[in-house]
Amino acid sequence: MPITRKFRETVWTRAQGDTRFRAAMLTEAINALLAGDLDTGKAMLRDYVNATITFDSLAKETGKPSKSLQRMLGPRGNPTAESLFAIIKVLQESERIKLAVTTKRAA
Repeated sequence: MPITRKFRETVWTRAQGDTRFRAAMLTEAINALLAGDLDTGKAMLRDYVNATITFDSLAKETGKPSKSLQRMLGPRGNPTAESLFAIIKVLQESERIKLAVTTKRAA
């Protein structure tokens, strides 16, 4: 089911004033990637970028064209590990957080 415009506007509005929400959005996107759900992780990263720094700013920071970044995080995108980690690095820096992996026993 496609995300509605109202939902996107709601996410954008909340992300503008809520640092914890932004950090949670980024964390959940990374968790999806680590769980092997590349499509969901990319979609969540795309929503995060749209709600925060924008693809133009991300392009300046990564040195990659904005359209390429949008395609990478799009439904048919296939970013390299190098590109994905470059994106994540910039997003952490822009949010002034450092994500870390912790170990949990599988259920």
